[in-house]
Amino acid sequence: MIFDEASSDTAILEALGARIARCRLNRNLTQEALAELAGVSRPTVARLELGHSTTLSNLIRVLRALNLVKNLDRLVPEPPVSPIQQLKTQKQQRVRASRARAVAEQGAPWKWGDEE
Repeated sequence: MIFDEASSDTAILEALGARIARCRLNRNLTQEALAELAGVSRPTVARLELGHSTTLSNLIRVLRALNLVKNLDRLVPEPPVSPIQQLKTQKQQRVRASRARAVAEQGAPWKWGDEE
């Protein structure tokens, strides 16, 4: 199944569940074994594979047990920072040195009239 905006929530959950079941079977794991690896109950794995709703943390645990967590980057890619946001967060870079600023930051190394 190819997911698109027209796909219903139920259809997406069922397709994801079927994919998780195929990954589990390809690794020759029982639902019980996967549940133990993931730290969830066997009924949780069964519900997930049937396309029933479960918590996001349970899904992540199962994906981690199947070595599929790295694929979450494709699911929700990191959005790029907009150029305007970059400008807002970018520190103003100094263009040239200023004696007044150097004196204020470091203190004057000497004053007129202090020469020996």
